[in-house]
Amino acid sequence: MSLIDKLKQRRSYREFEPESFDIQLLIDAIDAAKYAPNGANKQPWTFCIIKDPDIKKEIRIQSERIETEFYKKITDQWMSDLKALKVNTDKSFLDSAPYLIVIFKHIFQYDQNNQQTKVYYPDISVGIATGMLISILTDLGLDILTYTPSPNSFLSSILQRPKNERPYLILVVGKGSKSYKLPKITKKPTEDILKIY
Repeated sequence: MSLIDKLKQRRSYREFEPESFDIQLLIDAIDAAKYAPNGANKQPWTFCIIKDPDIKKEIRIQSERIETEFYKKITDQWMSDLKALKVNTDKSFLDSAPYLIVIFKHIFQYDQNNQQTKVYYPDISVGIATGMLISILTDLGLDILTYTPSPNSFLSSILQRPKNERPYLILVVGKGSKSYKLPKITKKPTEDILKIY
């Protein structure tokens, strides 16, 4: 199957099979994603692979805590949109999936003299690298869920990341559960999203 066909079949699973797989697949995928185009070649990203069950559990506990608060604040329309996708405060996928990849963006960097230096377009750069990583993992036959807890600063504390890094998102990676019923969704027709001039 071609990469295009695989990407057209890609879905977000919220339940994962318990079996693990060789972590080297993730290392190799990240090694390729680092070639993403980025502002001034600053490569403003750090990819943290989480396999430790205790760390995954702590991330889940903190995520569910903030999600409970988050759901108290969102609009009825937003809640309705999420319900159709089976999204709620239960984040058990965070410790049931074999791996998490927590991606951090750099808001500044340090030079060889430990002086702060600027980075350019970090959100765009990290977004492109993340998209490439998702495509690579999909091509490898893995299922991915993007998860963006808000606020997400607890990830910096749990993983003890330096002050120049900010959490960007979490990729939950594994094989989607065979028993998970995917939400029924449709994608917009190509003619609605594509204009040729």
